[in-house]
Amino acid sequence: MIKLENINKSFGSTVALRHITFTAASGGTTILIGPSGCGKSTLIRLIVGLIYPDSGKIIIENTEITRNNIGLIRRKMGYVIQEGGLFPHLTAGKNISLMADYLGWARRKTIKRIKDLSDLTKFPEKALTRFPAELSGGQRQRVSLMRALMLDPDILLLDEPLGALDPMIRFDLQTDLKSIFQKLKKTVIMVTHDLSEANFFGDHIILMRNGRIIQQGLLLDFQKEPAEDFVLKFVQAQRSSFLEGGRIRE
Repeated sequence: MIKLENINKSFGSTVALRHITFTAASGGTTILIGPSGCGKSTLIRLIVGLIYPDSGKIIIENTEITRNNIGLIRRKMGYVIQEGGLFPHLTAGKNISLMADYLGWARRKTIKRIKDLSDLTKFPEKALTRFPAELSGGQRQRVSLMRALMLDPDILLLDEPLGALDPMIRFDLQTDLKSIFQKLKKTVIMVTHDLSEANFFGDHIILMRNGRIIQQGLLLDFQKEPAEDFVLKFVQAQRSSFLEGGRIRE
């Protein structure tokens, strides 16, 4: 579904990504993880076409992304940014229907889609008329997810969607998100800094450091066959999150 070939990206004199190559399988969940500043969010922004690589190729369903075709390709993607990114002057319902309204969907079709998404994400329909400031953090993230799913995209990109939530809300939303991923069978790429969360969601985990991919696989691979000392140190540094009730993939 998604293929990156030798991607390089710099911002001025700062090298953000170095020789990034990986494939995200259709219908699977790929997790990008690593320390702050390692390039995870930059990769997501490249895939969605908000920025472009200095060199290398990004291929979506056998089509290379270019400045000329990104508008059409982006409609195949749903994008959830950190803390939701909702427009504060629009109600929850209007935030969700933004792209459908832009594309001129019939009102009946839009209403039905929002109803289906509300059921899917367990979002109360009576809250659709509220503004983002009137919603809880978990509700705002559900609205952001519904907005990303509105056009029924093939690909879902999530940039630390749960990072700003308190532990109890985060726990509940993790469970609901995984159920949604399994039900819809979208191709998902998700950024997180939490290894237990990566393990809970990921069919494939990509560990990054300083703009490079250090190792790919599952958590068990990182523990049993670390590619370098950093891998084992990263796992050991996050061990407390497992001991304190982190989500362990069964």
